[in-house]
Amino acid sequence: MLVDGEVEVLRGDTRVMVANQPGAIFGEISTLLGEPHSATVKTVKPSTMYVIDDAEKFLQDHPNLALVVARLLAQRLSAATTYLVNLKRQFEGSGDQMRSVGDALEALIHQQNREFVTESGGPSGW
Repeated sequence: MLVDGEVEVLRGDTRVMVANQPGAIFGEISTLLGEPHSATVKTVKPSTMYVIDDAEKFLQDHPNLALVVARLLAQRLSAATTYLVNLKRQFEGSGDQMRSVGDALEALIHQQNREFVTESGGPSGW
């Protein structure tokens, strides 16, 4: 969690975002999915960070903060799908060039991790 300063988030060599707001969080996706980090966070200006050693346990112990993380992820997903829909509309009818955008949108909307979904169709633990 960013306490103060400014950092950039990179996926490979591509800058995804710059964060300078206190409270910005990083690593939540890898924590929730139990996967390695998919991005790198680098300081742009001198920064102070708060590091949580066991983020999964921390979120379990602080459900109010887990809800904050869920809302953040929902906002990011909404922004990404809105962007892809707008991009698809903009280039609709331009042939196979934008087919991958449609495929990405479909995958984003309909992809479900089988380990997460129970036999009843709902998330495990429900």
